[in-house]
Amino acid sequence: MEQRSNLPALFARPSWALGRFSDWPSEVERFFDDFARRRWPASFNGDEAFNPSIDVAETGDAIDVTAELPGCESKDVDISVTGQTITIRGEKKSEKETKGKNWQMSERSYGSFSRQIPLDFSVDPAKVEATFDKGVLKVHVPKPPEAKSETKKIAIKG
Repeated sequence: MEQRSNLPALFARPSWALGRFSDWPSEVERFFDDFARRRWPASFNGDEAFNPSIDVAETGDAIDVTAELPGCESKDVDISVTGQTITIRGEKKSEKETKGKNWQMSERSYGSFSRQIPLDFSVDPAKVEATFDKGVLKVHVPKPPEAKSETKKIAIKG
């Protein structure tokens, strides 16, 4: 006796009729494999360079740069100004002790870094202030008078 399917005809079609969707489990697996290679390609072999995250905020009279530098000390960070660019350089030194350890996984990043922040005005290095506390670097860059933005209210005529 022939067994009949109770599923709609769509599910009874041969795999070639569904095109690429017929192999969706391997497509999903390939997607996650590609994502893992792009997001954490060097985390497991220690080759990933340290690239700190920064925030740049503008007020009417200044630019404030905040950089997260966990594991760094202020002596390992250098800030320089060239024309309209602020450069933050430094190095996060490795603390790994490899003697007698068989590493299973290491996701922490180490190495030299350099971040450049371009500005719309020339910076006066004498007026730039920087503080470093608990792994967070804050750089305050005052704007010159000609670069300060003024907000003026415009009257609406009826």
